[in-house]
Amino acid sequence: MRRRKLNSGSTPAALPSGIPLGLPSPPWEKLNIQKSLDQNVQTLKTIFRDCSDMIYRSIEIAPGIRAFIVYVEGIVMSLELDSHILEPIIEAYVRMQNADPPEQVEASDLEPLENTRISLSQVKSASKWIDAVEGILNSSVAVFVDGLDEVQLFNIKAGIRRMVQEPETESVIRGPREGFTEMLRVNTALLRFKIKTPNLKMYSMVLGANTKTDIVVSYIEGLADPKMVNDVKERLKDIKIDGILESGYIEEFIEDHPYSPFPQMMYTERPDSVAAQLLEGRCAIFVDGTPFVLIAPVTFFQLMQAGEDYYERYFITNFIRWIRYGFLFLALFLPSLYIAVTTFHQDMLPTTLVLSIAAAREAIPFPALVEALMMEISFEALREAGVRLPKTVGQAVSILGALVIGQAAVQAGIVSAPMVIIVSMTGIASFTIPHYNLAITIRLLRFPLMLLAGVLGLFGIIVGITWILVHVTQLTSFGVPYMSGVSPFHEQDHKDIFVRTPWWKMGRRPSWLSKKNQEREKPEINGTPASDKVW
Repeated sequence: MRRRKLNSGSTPAALPSGIPLGLPSPPWEKLNIQKSLDQNVQTLKTIFRDCSDMIYRSIEIAPGIRAFIVYVEGIVMSLELDSHILEPIIEAYVRMQNADPPEQVEASDLEPLENTRISLSQVKSASKWIDAVEGILNSSVAVFVDGLDEVQLFNIKAGIRRMVQEPETESVIRGPREGFTEMLRVNTALLRFKIKTPNLKMYSMVLGANTKTDIVVSYIEGLADPKMVNDVKERLKDIKIDGILESGYIEEFIEDHPYSPFPQMMYTERPDSVAAQLLEGRCAIFVDGTPFVLIAPVTFFQLMQAGEDYYERYFITNFIRWIRYGFLFLALFLPSLYIAVTTFHQDMLPTTLVLSIAAAREAIPFPALVEALMMEISFEALREAGVRLPKTVGQAVSILGALVIGQAAVQAGIVSAPMVIIVSMTGIASFTIPHYNLAITIRLLRFPLMLLAGVLGLFGIIVGITWILVHVTQLTSFGVPYMSGVSPFHEQDHKDIFVRTPWWKMGRRPSWLSKKNQEREKPEINGTPASDKVW
């Protein structure tokens, strides 16, 4: 028999007696599935009215016993449906029909389909409409049988989704090339490939009244603090919203300080980064439909570390890390220092440099503060345009735009050449910060610091630094101090903050994070370099 698609746009059939229509509280949510197949079909067509992607198929599974198959087109593997459900049912029907004499059975006498005919592993039955509808919308094929008051749901999830690729936002020279996708179970499988222990737990829940988004909280039992894990779960359970489309929705609901510009959670699309964080005792939150996985809790210093820091040799990593911290300082304070010095503290500069800057700014009609604000805002606009434009032209437009606008502004006497250099250096410095959410925080804080410098000079910068330090020392991420390792001070954690010691010296996990099992390696085995053992 041919598969046919019914017109869902037609007027739905009337519901059986006792099933009224009404929104927003659907009456079918509290109803049980009936034994009458005709009533169940009518209910289905009413629930999924105006749903053109629903596929309906009538079939006989035994002589005189009708069945009805329902699924959503595009999220079910049609080939698996044909080979594992339809073909076995048809073969069984033909065998019973050709028997001598033909077999006659009642619906109640039939064994469950999955036990006798259908070779699929993920199957469950439901007796309530709410469970049946959720199963259909979660990529299951529903089989209703006339005379049975339950439906069987066969999960053969598919759909056109992106394959595993290298992450575009977290590229590395040395390290794994695979990245998460938009499919939840593909992402959890990528993590399982990295951590092969039954202690890796995957706690599942559903959020979003309309989207029914699958969420998974992952952690390693015995490493993660149980109180922290329970805190994460409870915060997620408290979320009441109609839809979750990306992990950013969840991040805003569960962070400790929602009014702080500093990120209190880290997101990544690299399975190796998630595995490394779980091995230190953190939690990961997977959200179906996005490749970005949330990590909690985090510290400021963790956001200054890249996955590649642990794949290169330690002295190379330390050199790169020092450069990173140095350029963090430039990204935050360079424009403010230029404004303060050129406006209020010219005597701090060598005479030759002061004369050079004065000559460059002689024809500029704006003060240094206005000049810096114009250039910084223009640079941010160019950066945003480069992100939004198609990839084939985005980089060319952003680079050429910066060169042309900068050169034209200098020649027109709107801004000075030193200011173009300062803004360019600041922009380059902001790109050295590994995580985008911290980088954009630094970019935002740059503007109030520039205003303070333009009004109060170096004193204003000191006021800004003091406010930032006081603020970050008061922040927490799921109860963990944001500046852990420095404030409060933990000596052993300095092996992986400003420098990274060799792996054979990092025998313990962070003391502020993993309190149950801090030992990472056996010091009596790995405590001596191989060269010392040989010679």
